[in-house]
Amino acid sequence: MSVTFKKQFRKNPLKPNEAGKYYPYLIVWGNPANLDSITAEMKDKSSLSEGDIKSVLTNFVSCMRKELYNGRSVNIENFGVFSLSATTEGSEDKDECTASKIKSVRITFRASSNVRPNLAATRTEDKLDFVCLDKMLEMDDEKDKPTTSNPEGGTDNGDNGDDELDPLG
Repeated sequence: MSVTFKKQFRKNPLKPNEAGKYYPYLIVWGNPANLDSITAEMKDKSSLSEGDIKSVLTNFVSCMRKELYNGRSVNIENFGVFSLSATTEGSEDKDECTASKIKSVRITFRASSNVRPNLAATRTEDKLDFVCLDKMLEMDDEKDKPTTSNPEGGTDNGDNGDDELDPLG
């Protein structure tokens, strides 16, 4: 499995006078997987129909939401834990700390170690390879260059390093 990254320049907003640095930024390609694509893949790996799988997943989401809204976390073995977390505003006085200080609530997910990416994985299906977008684009540019016959055999991509002799410049 290959994960593409690009090099992104960022400055630390807490240290505006400090020089910025380049950081790898993971890229998500194409359209996201959706319920239909996931159920189709699951159908190929089980004896269930797509309708059965969709029904189970839809009911799972409904039941999970109910449990979360009742203040419980949801632990799915070998997958992870879902729970609620909140963005809140602090109060100087304990009596002022009320529900009105809750500004937003979101569902968080903590993946179990079985799902979490492991950079040191040795099994092929668990191993992540990282590919630099700049390198991918360079490779594509090389493929797009015209090739000509080389009298010594093989092909030549036209880049012989001698720009003076190249009539196309």
